[in-house]
Amino acid sequence: MTRGRTRCGAQTPIIVLSGACTFQRPGVYKDRKPLLQPPKPGSLCELSGNPGQARQVTEGKLGMRITLRGFEIFKGRLDAPAQRALIAALRPVLQAAPLVSPQTPYGKAMSVRMTSAGAVGWYSDRKGYRYMPQHPQGTAWPDIPQPVLDIWDDVTGLERRPDCCLVNYYGEGARMGLHQDKDEADFSWPVVSVSLGDDGLFRIGNRTPGGSTESIWLTSGDVVVMGGEARLAYHGLDRIRFKSSRLLSKGGRLNLTLRVTS
Repeated sequence: MTRGRTRCGAQTPIIVLSGACTFQRPGVYKDRKPLLQPPKPGSLCELSGNPGQARQVTEGKLGMRITLRGFEIFKGRLDAPAQRALIAALRPVLQAAPLVSPQTPYGKAMSVRMTSAGAVGWYSDRKGYRYMPQHPQGTAWPDIPQPVLDIWDDVTGLERRPDCCLVNYYGEGARMGLHQDKDEADFSWPVVSVSLGDDGLFRIGNRTPGGSTESIWLTSGDVVVMGGEARLAYHGLDRIRFKSSRLLSKGGRLNLTLRVTS
């Protein structure tokens, strides 16, 4: 069993941004600086970060990749037909394991609705954050669809596959505060995130609370790999641009996160 990454061919640097904060095009910004204009779906936009912290854009076998604080962001990794096929593969999952509205351990309702596929599913209520072997209704979680596993294989090259696919649905006004993914047993495995539907403003922090943050708009078909230095970094979703995509008939954003939990 290997934990190494496959070689994806030579990576040719296109843009390296560092030094003073200067807008290239709107889309990525630092510490809640306002956008000059709403980003267009699929646009590749950047703002440099702190001096000495370069942001690199590369072109390789997996297409356009932005590396931001260790997060590997594959822009437009899934084309429109692949996105539609993925939605079709997820429909049986949502039928077998309906979306639920979780609570934090402090009793606050989350604005996102969620479900899972795989051997275990992530859940939260007053008992705490945890993985459960069954849906809150008492039924087994459905299997992770093959097209979802194919994305994991494609961007990680790992033999070990995830045993959980968390599905978060963001409706109008939904958000996710800064948090760490740390309910897993072994942090050497990456987390893979897939964006479907409306644009979401993804915020990246540090491995400890506080400090500066940077944000980037994720659009439908983007895939993010959180491994290495990014594995325990704080991250969250500030907001979505409701009905910015036509992928979901009623609008909103689906986010899939693939995890190895044991």
